[in-house]
Amino acid sequence: MEAELHSQPSMWQRAIAQQAEEELLPTPGQKVAVVGCGTSWFMAESYAAAREAAGHGLTDAFAASEARIAGRGYDAVVAITRSGTTSEVLELLEGLEPGLRSVVLLGDTSSPVRDKVDAVIELPYADEQSVVQTRFATSALAYLLSSVGMDLSPAITQASELLAEETDQALLQAEQFTFLGRGYSVGLAHEAALKMREAVQGWTEAYPAMDYRHGPISIAAPNRVTWMLGEEPEGLSRDMAATGALYLNRDLHPLAELAQIHKVTLDRARARGLDPDTPRNLTRSVILEG
Repeated sequence: MEAELHSQPSMWQRAIAQQAEEELLPTPGQKVAVVGCGTSWFMAESYAAAREAAGHGLTDAFAASEARIAGRGYDAVVAITRSGTTSEVLELLEGLEPGLRSVVLLGDTSSPVRDKVDAVIELPYADEQSVVQTRFATSALAYLLSSVGMDLSPAITQASELLAEETDQALLQAEQFTFLGRGYSVGLAHEAALKMREAVQGWTEAYPAMDYRHGPISIAAPNRVTWMLGEEPEGLSRDMAATGALYLNRDLHPLAELAQIHKVTLDRARARGLDPDTPRNLTRSVILEG
């Protein structure tokens, strides 16, 4: 995980350059469903929000197991999968209506999923050995975000700097984390929380930032962290000050901060004697039987 998460800035550069040379994604104006499982679902959520915000057309994100595709008038389905063997993704792609175009962003390019779609965006350089995903997910997202015109050069520069920093003791020792986002960074907040749960086995939550004060802020307290990815809602800093929690809200690119959260996650796992490459109850790909 350490080698993979530190390689993210260079992986993003490569994915952005690749996207500029390809025309495999749905075109602006098309109605799109984006699907994935786990981390890939949260990357789908981020892309869907960014694509709509950029004016490229209606875009919905689904967990593959809960995707509502049939009869909804989609022009294309985009699937994100590192292994290409995830049962729910394969089942969904096999059941698509005839004529509905499908595209997959794929890490393991030898996977059988490539025979079930119309186009494959190959990202083998971003594939990983660690069970806990970092660079494949963010590289796939870099490809997708750059396709809707987002300039990720600040994210690349900032991530390189953040990944070189030592993790603060307050973050290593904190009892609980909550991650917040707005727009496309809501998906990043969900991904950050998933990483912390997977690798650290810690109490971690994530919410849209505007919804945080509708109940979840009640768990904010000393020795707990609330981490805002992106521009905060008005008044949130004031409300957080009253809780005694450590509140992080910095003028940084949310994707760069996600890379730093990956590093914080690794450092917290190590501090607890855990191995994030082989987390409890998890495998690299979920393949369901029966």
